[in-house]
Amino acid sequence: QVQLVESGGGLVQAGGSLRLSCAASGRIFGFNVMGWHRQAPGMQRELVAEITRGGNTNYSDSVRGRFTISRDNAKNTVYLEMNSLKPEDTAVYYCNINPIGFAYGTRYWGRGTQVTVSS
Repeated sequence: QVQLVESGGGLVQAGGSLRLSCAASGRIFGFNVMGWHRQAPGMQRELVAEITRGGNTNYSDSVRGRFTISRDNAKNTVYLEMNSLKPEDTAVYYCNINPIGFAYGTRYWGRGTQVTVSS
Protein backbone atom coordinates (compact mmCIF):
# COMPACT_ATOMS: atom_id res chain seq x y z
CA GLN A 1 0.00 0.00 0.00
CA VAL A 2 1.12 3.56 -0.72
CA GLN A 3 0.51 6.54 1.51
CA LEU A 4 0.90 10.19 0.57
CA VAL A 5 1.04 12.92 3.18
CA GLU A 6 0.64 16.52 2.02
CA SER A 7 1.46 19.64 3.98
CA GLY A 8 1.86 23.37 3.49
CA GLY A 9 -1.58 24.56 2.49
CA GLY A 10 -3.25 27.56 4.06
CA LEU A 11 -4.64 31.04 3.59
CA VAL A 12 -2.62 33.70 1.80
CA GLN A 13 -3.31 37.06 0.21
CA ALA A 14 -3.16 37.52 -3.53
CA GLY A 15 0.42 37.99 -4.65
CA GLY A 16 1.74 35.87 -1.82
CA SER A 17 3.52 32.52 -1.79
CA LEU A 18 3.06 29.06 -0.37
CA ARG A 19 5.11 25.87 -0.50
CA LEU A 20 3.45 22.48 -0.58
CA SER A 21 5.19 19.24 0.30
CA CYS A 22 4.18 15.65 -0.27
CA ALA A 23 5.97 12.57 1.02
CA ALA A 24 5.21 9.07 -0.23
CA SER A 25 5.73 5.97 1.87
CA GLY A 26 4.81 2.31 1.87
CA ARG A 27 5.70 -0.48 -0.53
CA ILE A 28 7.36 1.60 -3.19
CA PHE A 29 10.86 1.65 -4.59
CA GLY A 30 10.83 5.11 -6.08
CA PHE A 31 8.55 6.77 -8.57
CA ASN A 32 8.19 7.35 -12.28
CA VAL A 33 6.12 10.51 -11.87
CA MET A 34 4.91 12.59 -8.95
CA GLY A 35 2.71 15.58 -9.25
CA TRP A 36 -0.04 17.88 -8.09
CA HIS A 37 -3.60 18.28 -9.24
CA ARG A 38 -6.18 20.66 -7.84
CA GLN A 39 -9.93 20.86 -7.60
CA ALA A 40 -11.93 24.01 -7.00
CA PRO A 41 -15.57 23.86 -5.84
CA GLY A 42 -17.85 22.81 -8.68
CA MET A 43 -14.92 22.17 -11.00
CA GLN A 44 -13.18 19.07 -12.28
CA ARG A 45 -9.82 18.04 -10.91
CA GLU A 46 -7.06 19.45 -13.10
CA LEU A 47 -3.34 19.00 -13.51
CA VAL A 48 -1.17 21.65 -11.89
CA ALA A 49 2.33 20.25 -12.37
CA GLU A 50 4.17 16.97 -12.47
CA ILE A 51 7.78 15.84 -12.46
CA THR A 52 9.54 12.65 -13.48
CA ARG A 53 12.21 10.87 -11.54
CA GLY A 54 14.70 12.26 -14.03
CA GLY A 55 13.52 15.82 -13.45
CA ASN A 56 11.39 16.47 -16.51
CA THR A 57 8.51 18.78 -15.68
CA ASN A 58 5.09 19.56 -17.06
CA TYR A 59 2.96 22.54 -16.01
CA SER A 60 -0.54 23.69 -16.77
CA ASP A 61 -0.66 26.93 -18.71
CA SER A 62 -2.41 28.66 -15.82
CA VAL A 63 0.53 28.21 -13.43
CA ARG A 64 3.56 28.13 -15.72
CA GLY A 65 6.02 30.82 -14.69
CA ARG A 66 4.50 31.18 -11.21
CA PHE A 67 4.75 27.67 -9.77
CA THR A 68 7.82 25.45 -9.55
CA ILE A 69 7.75 21.72 -8.92
CA SER A 70 10.78 19.89 -7.55
CA ARG A 71 11.52 16.50 -6.06
CA ASP A 72 13.80 14.57 -3.73
CA ASN A 73 14.13 11.09 -5.18
CA ALA A 74 15.76 9.62 -2.09
CA LYS A 75 12.83 10.72 0.06
CA ASN A 76 10.07 10.08 -2.51
CA THR A 77 9.01 13.65 -1.87
CA VAL A 78 7.70 16.32 -4.19
CA TYR A 79 7.40 20.05 -3.56
CA LEU A 80 5.35 22.79 -5.16
CA GLU A 81 6.57 26.34 -4.76
CA MET A 82 3.68 28.68 -5.55
CA ASN A 83 4.39 32.36 -6.13
CA SER A 84 2.28 35.29 -7.28
CA LEU A 85 -0.82 33.48 -6.10
CA LYS A 86 -4.18 34.55 -7.46
CA PRO A 87 -7.69 34.04 -6.06
CA GLU A 88 -8.36 31.61 -8.93
CA ASP A 89 -5.63 29.34 -7.50
CA THR A 90 -7.96 28.62 -4.58
CA ALA A 91 -8.60 24.87 -4.51
CA VAL A 92 -7.83 21.64 -2.76
CA TYR A 93 -4.42 20.48 -3.97
CA TYR A 94 -3.87 16.74 -4.31
CA CYS A 95 -0.52 15.03 -4.51
CA ASN A 96 -0.21 11.89 -6.60
CA ILE A 97 2.41 9.31 -7.47
CA ASN A 98 3.00 6.74 -10.17
CA PRO A 99 5.38 4.32 -8.41
CA ILE A 100 8.13 2.38 -10.15
CA GLY A 101 6.87 -1.03 -11.21
CA PHE A 102 3.32 0.15 -11.84
CA ALA A 103 1.67 0.93 -15.16
CA TYR A 104 1.89 4.61 -16.08
CA GLY A 105 -1.84 5.15 -15.56
CA THR A 106 -1.72 3.85 -11.99
CA ARG A 107 -1.79 6.73 -9.56
CA TYR A 108 -2.09 6.91 -5.81
CA TRP A 109 -3.52 10.07 -4.30
CA GLY A 110 -3.18 12.02 -1.08
CA ARG A 111 -6.13 13.39 0.84
CA GLY A 112 -5.51 16.92 -0.32
CA THR A 113 -4.55 20.21 1.28
CA GLN A 114 -6.59 23.39 1.05
CA VAL A 115 -5.09 26.49 -0.53
CA THR A 116 -7.11 29.67 -0.22
CA VAL A 117 -6.03 32.92 -1.85
CA SER A 118 -7.86 36.04 -0.75
CA SER A 119 -8.20 39.10 -2.95
